[in-house]
Amino acid sequence: MMYHNPVLLKESIDGLNIKPDGIYVDVTFGGGGHSKEILSRLNTYGKLFAFDQDEDAKQNSIDDERFTLIPQNFRYIKRYLRFYGVRKVDGVLADLGVSSHQFDKAERGFSTRFDADLDMRMNQSGKLSAFEVVNFYDEQKLSDVLFQYGELRNARAIAKKIVETRTEQKIKTSFELKQILSEFVPKAVEHKIFAQIFQGIRIEVNQEIEALKEFLLQIPEILNEEGRLSVIAYHSLEDRLVKRFIRNGLFEGEQEKDFFGNITVPMKKVGKMIIPTLQEIKENNRARSAKLRIATLK
Repeated sequence: MMYHNPVLLKESIDGLNIKPDGIYVDVTFGGGGHSKEILSRLNTYGKLFAFDQDEDAKQNSIDDERFTLIPQNFRYIKRYLRFYGVRKVDGVLADLGVSSHQFDKAERGFSTRFDADLDMRMNQSGKLSAFEVVNFYDEQKLSDVLFQYGELRNARAIAKKIVETRTEQKIKTSFELKQILSEFVPKAVEHKIFAQIFQGIRIEVNQEIEALKEFLLQIPEILNEEGRLSVIAYHSLEDRLVKRFIRNGLFEGEQEKDFFGNITVPMKKVGKMIIPTLQEIKENNRARSAKLRIATLK
């Protein structure tokens, strides 16, 4: 489990209500922790498909006839399942965000702890990196990214400082970026603010919000009756989208009512939101912000 220590392992897999001969999808394979738990609950007729766009995840592929690893972004879930002849599945698991491996591998540029090239690509063959966002986005677009995805109140001032600095010399590394923005980061909340800045840039680089929306919209189409969706989110942007989609099938606004005042919502929640125990947080600090939501077809 050194690659990535799976969060809410038992709870998220329990939430799938595994049928031993069912077909399941783990759309965030990573270190394979959740996938191995799903496989342990399947019989010889069960199948598991896993998605991961990160090249590094291939090293964790599981040697099991019931298992197939698809090296793609989960936003293409329906397309690639159909490629394998699968139109309906019994459950889908998503453990969103950045894996421990991605954070801990310094050269990937995800962590505020290491000095590395501005990269932050989950798909290492992707064209857009943090370097392009920081050095070539105009001030307004950069401000929007930091405000919407980093949830930074002073996003305009931060964007202005970046643009002023890069006119003299390109910003190439994470520590250069931190040094440039140090005036906006009080020592008492240094880690929190830099984490928000990096989060905003990373989400833009990987189109994480767009990918999540596209993924969720496909779920009602691919789930069997009584099929389950189990999603672990780590920040409010993702969790709000998941919560709203489960509640009313939309990401913004409200569903239109029919003549009788009823609304048609494709999914319904199963139980209450689940968070890690204090013991799990103590053993795995990255579990501290996790929220698990489970849903099924209505």
